[in-house]
Amino acid sequence: MGLERHPLSPRLARCPEGLPREAYQDAAWFAREMATVFSRQWVMVGRLADFTPGQMQRVQVGSAPVIVVRAVDGAVSAFHNSCPHRGSELCRAEREPLGKLIRCPYHAFAFAASDGALVATGHAIPTDDFDRSAHGLKRVACREWNGFLFLNLNATPGDLYADVGLRTLDNWPMSTLVTGHRWETEIACNWKTFWENYSECLHCPGIHPELCDMVPIYGKGIMGQSEALGWTPEEQARPNLRAGATSWTESGQPCGPVFPGLSDAERLAGYNFVTLWPSTYIVAHVDYVRSVRIQPMAPERTRLIAEWYFPEATLAQDGFDAAAVAGFAKMVMEQDGAASEMNQRGMRSPIFKAARLMPEEYEIHRFHQWVLNEMEMHA
Repeated sequence: MGLERHPLSPRLARCPEGLPREAYQDAAWFAREMATVFSRQWVMVGRLADFTPGQMQRVQVGSAPVIVVRAVDGAVSAFHNSCPHRGSELCRAEREPLGKLIRCPYHAFAFAASDGALVATGHAIPTDDFDRSAHGLKRVACREWNGFLFLNLNATPGDLYADVGLRTLDNWPMSTLVTGHRWETEIACNWKTFWENYSECLHCPGIHPELCDMVPIYGKGIMGQSEALGWTPEEQARPNLRAGATSWTESGQPCGPVFPGLSDAERLAGYNFVTLWPSTYIVAHVDYVRSVRIQPMAPERTRLIAEWYFPEATLAQDGFDAAAVAGFAKMVMEQDGAASEMNQRGMRSPIFKAARLMPEEYEIHRFHQWVLNEMEMHA
């Protein structure tokens, strides 16, 4: 008798069908996702520390342009980047100085930077039927988590959700880390195509030879021990990284001091992934942390924004090169981007109707069910 799937293994016990072809190409489907998934979920827009006090900054949340306002005292708020008068954008540059007022550059309507209330209507003189209190800026909900800023377009937002729990990074000094490197690119694929690639490792042996050398279990086409046939809960946890490696760098050695608060299990693992659909995943290593944002641009266009965070002491090391540290993960993401584009091109074929997922693609199946549920709940 061959090896069997343990009931507690995340492997699927069947091969379900994936999302239909139009989910990756159709403009109407994409618009529904923007109006449901990205309008009602928390979307990460960057590190709070990278939003400068005394400035307002443009960001994108799904299809909505938003401005993040940070007062000189550090208080953060966000508003839709659209004037209630006739819809003009309020913040034209990537960043602009912030005073007590946010003034529309088109007709000079002015709003309080603190709460968005309408203060002045420029040269316009409204009649008595105009309710000033109803024409302030439209707020966007803000939430900070582990130094990251999340926004939610929903008037009554729900809780922030992470696949492995919001306390997973408690042993990392997240609030004190500094952005040391940033890489941004656009890829010709649907946003879900990249998420799906992230969610399985069947592609790893053929697409990521260097990564499979660093993380040997990836060379078996699985992401963790519990995915293997024959696995049991009694099986002892093994290091994820190759022998002698302790961090996800080209050499496998830490780029600076190892975080002192990590548990033995966290050090043994070598890295910890935290997924926050629909916008970001975070990879916490023993010596630095990386985040990747997935930003939909069009049905077949996605922007990736990756950032690397380090302790100030690491950045201050003589000759320290954050770009070199980022090089290994950047190579892997470029490989993932090329694979996702290849996948996207193939799905344009009229013979492709929907994927047939394999047992190892359990996380893709869970992701598909989550997307469909979000679209149906808020249709």
